[in-house]
Amino acid sequence: MDWNRVEGNWKQMKGKIKEQWGKLTDDDLDMIAGKRDQLEGKIQERYGYEKDRTRKDIDDWYGRQNFH
Repeated sequence: MDWNRVEGNWKQMKGKIKEQWGKLTDDDLDMIAGKRDQLEGKIQERYGYEKDRTRKDIDDWYGRQNFH
């Protein structure tokens, strides 16, 4: 998985991430700034998910994105 695509397109990706994880605020997304580990931590904090579930959810979400 090439997370650099997400980091490089963070402004465009924020809306898609917010669709998936609506409890994340704009401030959360600005602080995350495309860093996967920060995204994982914030999702765990907001949703109370375990680390393994969070990683799987992010991987699943990433796999559904169309990068061109």
